[in-house]
Amino acid sequence: MDNTSEPGDSMEYSFSGNELDYEEEASWIEWFCSLKRSEFFIEVDDEYIMDDFNLTGLNEHVIYYDDALDMILDRIDDDFSEDEIGTIESSAQLLYGLIHARYILTSKGMHLIFEKYQTQKYGLCPNVSCNNFPLLPIGLSDLPNVNSCKVYCATCNEVYNPKSTRLASIDGAFFGTSFAPLFALQYGLVTSKNKSPQYYVPRIYGFAVYRNKRDLLAEEAEAEAELEAETESNEFKKDFKGESRLLIHKKSSR
Repeated sequence: MDNTSEPGDSMEYSFSGNELDYEEEASWIEWFCSLKRSEFFIEVDDEYIMDDFNLTGLNEHVIYYDDALDMILDRIDDDFSEDEIGTIESSAQLLYGLIHARYILTSKGMHLIFEKYQTQKYGLCPNVSCNNFPLLPIGLSDLPNVNSCKVYCATCNEVYNPKSTRLASIDGAFFGTSFAPLFALQYGLVTSKNKSPQYYVPRIYGFAVYRNKRDLLAEEAEAEAELEAETESNEFKKDFKGESRLLIHKKSSR
């Protein structure tokens, strides 16, 4: 990344490829979200960012936190060297991603993601049984630099690697672990129609080669539940018989 700043002039960050230059007319957030590699993000309101409560604890994950926050809110000074600006820029992008993960849990943020979801921005489920059900971005950790972004299907309840290399290059913490399942509940994606998708079972001459692992696990869980219920029933009968014998003994002693 090449960062340049001229004394007395507005800051400009030039990137390789077709990425947009940071110009005076655009805010930092508008500029960042206009980059091709940022097409999966939404624009976070300045008011949300300026509320310190919403940013609680994020300073622990971001170096030059105050300067990075100033850059996001277009309050950065021109007194930094080119190298310093590059470092602050990286911190600003990390901080914005972590703020983004919190903002998309709000009703407004969720609605903005819904607009992208309607256009199948995050891809379609590769599971044939899901009939091209749109995917949602999800992180496997809420901590940065742990996992890259994955995609979640509310139909088969599976997590996949995204087909988009741009989406796959995003830190999973920028979407977090809670957003996708919360979104699915909020917008009614989890319904009776898609709770139990049909899984493919390989067959040779009509005979199943093996059953789906989920079916086996479900059968095991069901068998354990039946065994537990039967055990409780037997214990109840045993206790009941004991109490009956005690009552009979008391009556006979009279």
